[in-house]
Amino acid sequence: MDLSTTYMGLTLPHPLMPGASPLAYDLDSVKRLEDAGAAAIVMPSLFEEQILREQLAAHESLVTHTEAFAEALDYLPSHEDYKLGPHEYLEKVQAIKKLTDLPVIASLNGIHGGRWLDYAQLIEQAGADALEINMYYVAMDPAETGPVLEDRAIEMVRSIKQSIQIPIAIKLSPFYTSLVDFADRLVKAGADALVIFNRFYQPDIDVEELEVNRVNLSSPDELLLRIRWLAILSCRVEASLAVTGGVHSEIDTIKSIMAGANAVQLVSALLERGPEHLLTVREDLERWLVDHEYDSLHQLRGSMNLENCPNPAAYERANYVQLLQSWKY
Repeated sequence: MDLSTTYMGLTLPHPLMPGASPLAYDLDSVKRLEDAGAAAIVMPSLFEEQILREQLAAHESLVTHTEAFAEALDYLPSHEDYKLGPHEYLEKVQAIKKLTDLPVIASLNGIHGGRWLDYAQLIEQAGADALEINMYYVAMDPAETGPVLEDRAIEMVRSIKQSIQIPIAIKLSPFYTSLVDFADRLVKAGADALVIFNRFYQPDIDVEELEVNRVNLSSPDELLLRIRWLAILSCRVEASLAVTGGVHSEIDTIKSIMAGANAVQLVSALLERGPEHLLTVREDLERWLVDHEYDSLHQLRGSMNLENCPNPAAYERANYVQLLQSWKY
C-alpha cells in the first residue's frame, strides 16, 4: 500500500507525524517516535517572548540604567516558564538531526516583526528541514483592527520567507473574518503550507481557589471544525495543508485526508497513549485502505472536499438553513 505524501516539498512515506508538543524536548521520546514510524518530527515552539527576554537581558548588561530594563523584563514570562532557552533550542535542533534521519520541522511562535525573526535563519543553520510559524494570538485591544493584525502577519511571513531557503508552514486559528482570503494572502506572501488549526486553550475558573488555569487535551469532536476548513481550503489555496487538533485514530486521519490534508499531526493522542500509538494509527490506516480497495493514499486525498463531495452544500450556509428548518422536537 502506497501511503506516501508530499508536504511543503518534503516527500514523506506517510502523512502521520507528532505535532508540536513536549514530546520532542526529550531525545528518548524522539527516538521512540522514530521507532514508531513518524514521518517527521515537529518540534515545540521557540517563543517570541523568550527571544525578546534574552535580547533585553543582553542589552541590559551593556548599559548602566539597569532599572528600566529590569522593568521591561517584568513584562515577559520568566525563564522558568520555558523548557528551553533560545540557544538551547538551536542545540536541540542539532541534537535531533544527529539522532534521526527524519525531517525536522522547527517552530517559532510569535505575532510581531522584529529582530526575533532572525532566529529563523539560525534555526535553518542548525539543520532544520522546515519551519512552522505559530501565530497564536488573542486580540483584546479594541484599537487593534482585523486588517492591521492580518497585514502584520503577512509582512512577518514575507520577511521570514525572504531570509531562509527551507519551506515554512503557518499555523492558523479559525478566527479570521475571511479565512480563505487571509490564507490565500499568506500563500502569496510565501507560505508553503498551512496548519489547521491552532488550539486556543480555554481558561477555566476555580471558584474555590480563585485561580484561572487549565490545560485541556483535545478530543475527536474538535476535528469537525478542521474538516470543514480543510475541505474548503484544499480547493482554494495552492499550498500543502496539515491538520492538528482532534486526530486520535485512523478514522480521524481518513476524514482529514478525504477533506484535503497532506499531513496529519497527532499530539493529545500521543501524550495520552505514548509515541507508539502513532504506529497503531498508521497500521489501522493501511488496513482500512486495503479493506476499502484503495491502492494508494493519493486516491483518498480531497475525495470529500468542497469540489469532490456529493453534497458541497454541507460545508456551506445552505446546510445550516436546511438543518435548522428540518429539526424535529
